[in-house]
Amino acid sequence: MTSTQIILLIAAYFGVLILISYFTGKKSGNDAFFKGNKQSPWYVVAFGMIGASLSGVTFISVPGWIEASKFSYMQVVFGYMLGYLVIGTVLLPLYYKMNLTSIYTYLEGRFGNYAYKTGSSFFLISRIVGASFRLYLVANVLQLILFDDLGIQFWQTVSITVALIWLYTFKSGIKTIVWTDTLQTLFMLIAVGVAIYFVSSEMDLSGKSIFAFVNDNELSKIFFFEDIKSGDYFWKQFISGAFIAIVMTGLDQDMMQKNLTCRSLKDAQKNMFWFTLVLTVVNFVFLSLGLLLTVYAQQNGIDAHKDDLFPILAKNHLGFGVFMFFLLGLIAAAYSSADSALTSLTTSFSIDILDIEKKHNQNKQVKIRKRIHVLISLLLILVIIAFKYIIKDESVISKLFVFAGYTYGPLLGLYAFGLFTKWNVKDKFIPIIAILSPILSYIISVNSLKWLGFEFGFFILILNGFLTFLGLMLILKKKNN
Repeated sequence: MTSTQIILLIAAYFGVLILISYFTGKKSGNDAFFKGNKQSPWYVVAFGMIGASLSGVTFISVPGWIEASKFSYMQVVFGYMLGYLVIGTVLLPLYYKMNLTSIYTYLEGRFGNYAYKTGSSFFLISRIVGASFRLYLVANVLQLILFDDLGIQFWQTVSITVALIWLYTFKSGIKTIVWTDTLQTLFMLIAVGVAIYFVSSEMDLSGKSIFAFVNDNELSKIFFFEDIKSGDYFWKQFISGAFIAIVMTGLDQDMMQKNLTCRSLKDAQKNMFWFTLVLTVVNFVFLSLGLLLTVYAQQNGIDAHKDDLFPILAKNHLGFGVFMFFLLGLIAAAYSSADSALTSLTTSFSIDILDIEKKHNQNKQVKIRKRIHVLISLLLILVIIAFKYIIKDESVISKLFVFAGYTYGPLLGLYAFGLFTKWNVKDKFIPIIAILSPILSYIISVNSLKWLGFEFGFFILILNGFLTFLGLMLILKKKNN
C-alpha cells in the first residue's frame, strides 16, 4: 500500500466524520454538547459504545494474547455482563433520577464538595493518561508506516491527529460522537471480519469449519479453575470483570455521557442490555481472530507475537485488502475512544471543576466550554509528545497507563460507600484517602506474590476500592443522620 493510498484513505475517513459533524452540529449549544439534547436513539448509542469500549489497544492486543493466555479473557468478559447488569439496574436509575450532566455531581450531594472534586479529578487524570496512551500507540503505527517516509515529524503527526478530532467534535460534542462512534464501530467490525475471511482462506477453512477449528484447538480454552493463585483463575477474572465494568463504564463520565443522551431511563437500559450482548460476541470474535492469526503464523514460521502479531501479518502476509482494512479498523478503534474522551474531559472540567452551570449564563457557558475544549486538546498533544520525547521508555509508559487504572479504585470505594451505607464522613479528608488507597494497592500488588503467594491481576481494582471503603470508615462523623 503506497503512501498516497494511505493518505487518501485517512482523508476520506475524516471527511466522512466531518460531514457527520456538519449535519449533527446545526443549532448546537451546551445541551447538545453535554447531553445530545437527550434525543439519541438507544440502538445507535448501544452500537457506538462497542467502538468506544474496544480501543486501538484492544484492536491490536487482544488477538495477540492468545498464544500466552488462550481464551481466558472471556472469563473477564462474562464478568462484564454482571457488571453491566448492575449499571443498568442501580447506577442508570440514579443518574436519570438526579438528571445529571456529570455523574460526579452525585458525590457532592452525598459527601460534599471535597468528594465531588476528588472524584472528578481522578477521572480527569485517568482519562488524560489513558486517552493519550491509546493515541500514542496509534500515532506510532502511522508514523512508522507513513509519516516517516514523508518527512513529517512525530509531534506534527500528533498535532494533526488531535486537531482533526477537535474539528469534528468542537461544535456539538456528544451529539456528534454518538453517530461517529457508530460509523467507527462498523469500520472496526468490518476490519475484523475481512481479516478472519482472508486468514481462514489462506488456511483452507470454510465458514462452518472455522467454528469447528476454533472450538477444537487447545488455544480456545476459556475456563481456568486449576490454580487459585494464578492470574487466569476463573473466579478471580470473573469478579474482576464485573468490577471493571462497573467502574470503567458505570463510574466513567466518558461512557455514561453517551447513555445519558438517551430519551429516557428505559431507553438507556435497553441500550445497556443490547450493548452487553453485542460486546460479548465481539470480544469472542476478536479472540477467534487471534487464534487464527497465531496458528497461521506458527504454520508458516512467521516470527510475530503479542502486539506485533496482527500488524505484521496484516502488512506483510495477508495482502493489500487486509492491510487497508486493518489500518481503517485501527484508526476507527483509536478515534472512537479518543473523541469521546476529549468530549467527556471537556464536560467534566467545565461542569465539575469550573462549575459553569452554577456560575454563568448560557452564552458565557458556551464560550468557556469552547476554550476548555481547545485547552484539553492541547493538553492531550503535550502528554503524547512527552511520552515520545521525554519518557521514551515504552515499559514506563505502559506502567503509567496501568497506574491510571488505579485511579478508578477510589471512585469504586466512594460510590459503594455512598450507595450502600447511610453513614456520613468528614469530607475534607476524602482526598487523602483517595490518594493513599491506590498507592497502598500498588505496593501490595507488587509484593503480593512474595508476601501472600497470590497474584492479584485484575483483582487489584477490588483491593483498591476496598481500601478506599475502609479509609472512609476511619473518617466517619461521630453523629450520623
